[in-house]
Amino acid sequence: MQLFVKDLTVIDFSYCCSERGIVGESWIVDVLLDGSLNDMKMVLDFAVVKKQIKAIIDDAVDHKLLIPEQCSSVQVSESTFHKEHEFVDLAASRAQYYLQSPACAFAKLPASEITISSVTDYLTTIILAQLPNNVAGLELTLRPEKIDSDFYHYTHGLKLHDGNCQRIAHGHRSKIELFHNDNRSTDLEHFWCHRWQDIYIASEDDRVSKQHIQLSENAHSKLLDSHHYFAYQAPQGRFDIAVETKVLEVVDCDSTVELLADYIARQLKLQQPQDNFTVIAYEGVGKGAIAHA
Repeated sequence: MQLFVKDLTVIDFSYCCSERGIVGESWIVDVLLDGSLNDMKMVLDFAVVKKQIKAIIDDAVDHKLLIPEQCSSVQVSESTFHKEHEFVDLAASRAQYYLQSPACAFAKLPASEITISSVTDYLTTIILAQLPNNVAGLELTLRPEKIDSDFYHYTHGLKLHDGNCQRIAHGHRSKIELFHNDNRSTDLEHFWCHRWQDIYIASEDDRVSKQHIQLSENAHSKLLDSHHYFAYQAPQGRFDIAVETKVLEVVDCDSTVELLADYIARQLKLQQPQDNFTVIAYEGVGKGAIAHA
């Protein structure tokens, strides 16, 4: 007997890539369970599927930085500054990134790269270990949202958030809709999606000096003049990141989707102050904010 749930959840995360650097991503999750009926004549109660399996997935990968342990471009080590914190050093083809975060902000996968296949295998093993014995099989389908227009991948952190959004390197794959004088502008959408492709978005308020950034010894020996430094203390712990200029956008606000929509609207208005703009910005799948200028 099989039981399925479509659109069980959306996982929003970032991952380390040896080519692209740190990439924000959003995948929709479908679940198919295979097993015998239990005493309630069910494979598993839908309430359990929606609550327990979603919670397992969220705890494993959602709002985390996914790290392929078998990738030579990534080094992970224990922090020398704080207990239960780790350093991550990523030397990608596109740019070099250096981080410190609580260990709970990272998910280390036994793979050479982060792909739908490697994340599916990782999650399947974790979920099956926590399901009742009558469930014999589990098929997960991870899929990106179908987007017919331009979209971008971005990574950020929200220091004021009391949940997992505070993690300094989690991200999203998002579309955007831009209206110029009430007419949708695919040219503006293309411009912003190209500008923010595989971008790290940081708040100017979180900027720190090189002397105050907390990174590994390896990181300090390889920092470039093009690196910028951001750090903050949040409920889960201390977060630090060094990002190169070419993969960075520094905004004059926090990077919530509401304020990012407003930021884009304000940039457009500055360029053409006599015109009107509407920005519909998405944060992952099916949620976002609208700003006018």
